[in-house]
Amino acid sequence: MDMTCIVNPSSRSGRGERLWGELESRLKEAGLSYEVIRTGGPGDALRAAAEFSKKNSAGTGSGKAKLVVLGGDGTLNETISGLESFDGVLLGYIPTGSSNDFARGASLPKDGRMLFDRIVEGRAARKVDIGRLTYNNMTKMLSRLHDDSISPVRHFIVSAGIGFDAAVCEEALASGTKNFFNRIGLGKLTYGAIALRQLLKADKIAVDIEMDGDRHIKLDHFLFVAAMQEPYEGGGFRFAPDAVENDGLLNICLIGDMSKPRMLSALPMAYIGKHYGINGVYHYTAKSMKVRTRIPMWVHTDGEVAMKSDDITIECLPGALELMV
Repeated sequence: MDMTCIVNPSSRSGRGERLWGELESRLKEAGLSYEVIRTGGPGDALRAAAEFSKKNSAGTGSGKAKLVVLGGDGTLNETISGLESFDGVLLGYIPTGSSNDFARGASLPKDGRMLFDRIVEGRAARKVDIGRLTYNNMTKMLSRLHDDSISPVRHFIVSAGIGFDAAVCEEALASGTKNFFNRIGLGKLTYGAIALRQLLKADKIAVDIEMDGDRHIKLDHFLFVAAMQEPYEGGGFRFAPDAVENDGLLNICLIGDMSKPRMLSALPMAYIGKHYGINGVYHYTAKSMKVRTRIPMWVHTDGEVAMKSDDITIECLPGALELMV
C-alpha cells in the first residue's frame, strides 16, 4: 500500500468530496495503490488513524508509512490524536476546511492539486512540533458535538485553549452559522461572527497558571489562555504572531481582565497580530503549562471541543511529526 487517505467529504459544504474525486484520478494515473477512508462524523478520523497505526506500527518496507488527510483543521486534529505514535509516519495534508489555520500558518500552497502532486512524491519536507493536552479533571459537561469516547489526552498541531476561544469553537461546531457561511463561500467569518456574540456574554473567571514548573501567574479574572504552535486560530486570528512551528516551545496568549469596549477594540487588532501592546494582553513562551480555573470552562484542541474542565496540562513535543508538502 503506497498511502492511506483519510477524507472528510463534507468539509466546506462538500468541497472535500469534489476535490478528492480529482485527486483520486491523479493517484490512479500515477499507478499508486491506496486506501481511502471517508469520515462521516465526530471521532471517525481518530478511529481511522488508530487503525492506521496498528497496521503500520513498524512503517513500511520502503520506509515510513504515508498518511494523507483531506479535510479541515478538525479532521487533521482527530488524525494526529488517533495516531498511537508519530514515529514511522509521513503525514500529508490537503486543507478543505472553513478556517484552515494550520495551512495558513504553515504557508502551505493554496492550490490543492499542486500540494497533492508534492505529496505523491512522498518527500519529508520538515518536522513540526505537536502539542499534547491532558485533562487532569474530566467533567460530565460535554460539548453538543463530541466523540462517543473521550480520551484524557488529546494532541494538537495549531493551538489549544481554555475559556472564551474554546466557547466560540463549541458554538461554531454545534450551530448552523458555520454551514451558512460555508455555503456562501465565507466560512472563515464563522468564528468572527460568533466571537462578537460570545464576547458580550463571556464570564471572566479566576485562573492559576504554572509554566515550566517554576513560573506562576494568578489572575482574578481572565477571558482565555491559548497555547499556540502556529500563529493563527479561529479562522485567521493571529493570536501568536511570533509562533514558530518547530522551536520546541508553546507560544502563549493570555487575555486578562478587560472591559467589554476594550475587548471589542482588541478583537480586530488580534486579527492582524497587533494586540500585544493592549493592556490586559499577556504573552509568554514555555515548554509546558498547567492551567486551573475557578469553575470548569470549555477546552479546545485545534478548534475541537469535547468538554469543560477546570484543570488541564499542555506540553510541547518538539519535532514530533514529519510533514510531506
